[in-house]
Amino acid sequence: MRLPRTAHTSRPWRIHEIAPDFRLEDVWALPTPGSPDDLARLVDQFANGTGAPMSASPVVRLLFAARWKLGALLGWDKPDAGLDTRVPTLRDRLPADLRDAPRGPDTRSAPFRSVYLLHDEWTAETANRTVHGILHLGWVETAPGSGAYRAQMAVLVKPNGLLGHLYMAAIKPFRYLGVYPALLRSIGRRWQADSPASR
Repeated sequence: MRLPRTAHTSRPWRIHEIAPDFRLEDVWALPTPGSPDDLARLVDQFANGTGAPMSASPVVRLLFAARWKLGALLGWDKPDAGLDTRVPTLRDRLPADLRDAPRGPDTRSAPFRSVYLLHDEWTAETANRTVHGILHLGWVETAPGSGAYRAQMAVLVKPNGLLGHLYMAAIKPFRYLGVYPALLRSIGRRWQADSPASR
């Protein structure tokens, strides 16, 4: 389910102080019912590929394969277009307490590098010739005092000039019609399959 922007902006996430110059693109509720301490399990699911876009449906895998092919042809994903080259990593912006916190795992099936991992928040980043992007997972209580939790996913971007803005506009229909619905279904299936009750 897509959420209003305030579902992300109204919460005291640390990402607000670290990346105020990034644009909030999307906020989604994830089908991951759990307890207060379950974010680490979801992050592990993402890091090992089962929660990443490339692990979703065949259609989504095809879209991403086409994107990587186009990126290779146009030079969007060359090393000099990414983190630590075209743009500095967000880890350079972290205050001391977050630099000392666990960094968290990088993802295997998509080019996201972990920035920090907290009890209720995980942030990973990617960069190429088109954008500097952030994947943010927050672990939230579904209703005050309920003891029931789930994740919400936010995507934040800093487009790289006109190319970046055109790119984000061009992929928007694919994100909403193909990538996000399939990704959320994949996350939900994997979450249920890996839940303690199903073992």
